[in-house]
Amino acid sequence: MYESFEELEKAIDGCNKCKLHNNRNNIVLGCGNREADIMFIGEGPGADEDMQGIPFVGKAGKLMNMAFEALEIDRDEIYIANVVKCRPPNNRNPEKDEQVACLDYLRSQVMLVKPKIIVLLGSVALKAILGDEYSITRSRGKWIERKGILYMPTFHPAALLRDETKKIDFYNDLKLVLEKNI
Repeated sequence: MYESFEELEKAIDGCNKCKLHNNRNNIVLGCGNREADIMFIGEGPGADEDMQGIPFVGKAGKLMNMAFEALEIDRDEIYIANVVKCRPPNNRNPEKDEQVACLDYLRSQVMLVKPKIIVLLGSVALKAILGDEYSITRSRGKWIERKGILYMPTFHPAALLRDETKKIDFYNDLKLVLEKNI
């Protein structure tokens, strides 16, 4: 594990642990408050994120920002990361070996930020962090506690773009996070 964000950034620079490095423009490590109480974890960068090097800046990120604004969540006061740090081709789900290659980076981010609450955005993040036995449809909206951290699984914002009926559940899950963080 890395002792500081500077050490982590130095270690990940030029990473070639998996095949995703072959087509990336930028490594997308994370952004936000490095001492946040709330951390969001998605699956991996999309095209916009790969170009800008910042997580959740594409269509799904804009939708997430709208929910943040409605709930008065300041994006600068949370920390946002992804399971994998490089864009999977054609925005496919990251494969298991790609997730495993990035897991130490993500674990280090969690250890450095020390969040009280982690919001798991979608099935990939849920399974990568808590295990394959979890399902997003059964787990979303329910608190899961592990090693002193509360986890709130919810839909990935990209899923809301495909199925607008999930927006209410997503919004309500974020409300639960805010209520717990008070």
